[in-house]
Amino acid sequence: MIMKMNQFNMKDFNKPNDSFVVSGRIIPTFKNNVWKYTVEKFSEPYFKKYEDDEVDISYIEEDEKVVFFYYVENNCIGRIKIRSNWNGYALIEDIAVTKEYRKNGVGTALLNKAIEWAKQKSFCGLMLETQDINVSACYFYAKNQFVIGAVDTMLYSNFPTANEMAIFWYYKF
Repeated sequence: MIMKMNQFNMKDFNKPNDSFVVSGRIIPTFKNNVWKYTVEKFSEPYFKKYEDDEVDISYIEEDEKVVFFYYVENNCIGRIKIRSNWNGYALIEDIAVTKEYRKNGVGTALLNKAIEWAKQKSFCGLMLETQDINVSACYFYAKNQFVIGAVDTMLYSNFPTANEMAIFWYYKF
C-alpha cells in the first residue's frame, strides 16, 4: 500500500534508508547527442549508506512537494520524495527501499506513483540525480525508461566523495 506522508506517519521517513553494495561505476559517454554508458567493475566491492535526512514538514504542508511511503503490513519499506523543480520537471530528491524488498517491484511502484503525481500537477516529466557508483540505481532508472541528460564531475568536489560523478536522469512525458 502506498500512502502520502502526513503528521501521523512521518516517523517512518528514514526507515527505508539501508546501505547498498558499490560494485563498480557507470562510465558515461556522450556521442551524437546521446548519452550511453558502460560499467567498470571494482575488484573490491564495498557498502555505502546515505545519511538519514531530517523530516521536512513542508512536504506535508506544500502542494508542490510530496513524500510517498510504501507499506507492507504497516511496516514502511520504501519512500519517494518529490518536489517541483524550476525547469518544469518534478524532481525526485530521494527514493529508497529496504534491502529485503529490493528487486521486488517496490521501487517501480513508487516511481509509478511519482509519475501519477507529476502528471496530475502538469509537470513535463521526472528528473533525479544519482552517483556513478550507484550502479544498481542507474540500472533501475534505465530499466524504467529514464535516460541520462547530464553528467556533473564537480558536484561532489568539496566532499570526501569528490571522486564520484553526479548522473542526472530524465523521464519525459
